[in-house]
Amino acid sequence: MAVIELTESNIEDTINQNDIVIIDFWASWCAPCRAFAPIFEAAADNHPDVVFTKINTEEQQGLASYFQIRSIPTLMIFRDQIALFNQAGMLSAPQIDELLGKVKELDMDQIRAEIEREQNTTQ
Repeated sequence: MAVIELTESNIEDTINQNDIVIIDFWASWCAPCRAFAPIFEAAADNHPDVVFTKINTEEQQGLASYFQIRSIPTLMIFRDQIALFNQAGMLSAPQIDELLGKVKELDMDQIRAEIEREQNTTQ
């Protein structure tokens, strides 16, 4: 599956209309980002049930600011519109496979209940 370039105009629909979305925040001048790109693209081919996306932090500075990206590459994973993972740095192909396996196994009803409990205790 091809990697989708996210912008301010398509990010909301992409996250809202897909079960699992992984985002690679990157920039063209970033050597680790360039080294990670083929790993990320190969993972997209291996996980057709996951939407693989990229955000160029130079071109989409508003999104980089909104998600508080301080280091690149940074990966984020959303499942059912909930951010479950946010980490700076490259991952290997086996690490991506393992991480996505764990994301797919999560009980999202339990996750939503935990979020609701936390929100109720902070209000």
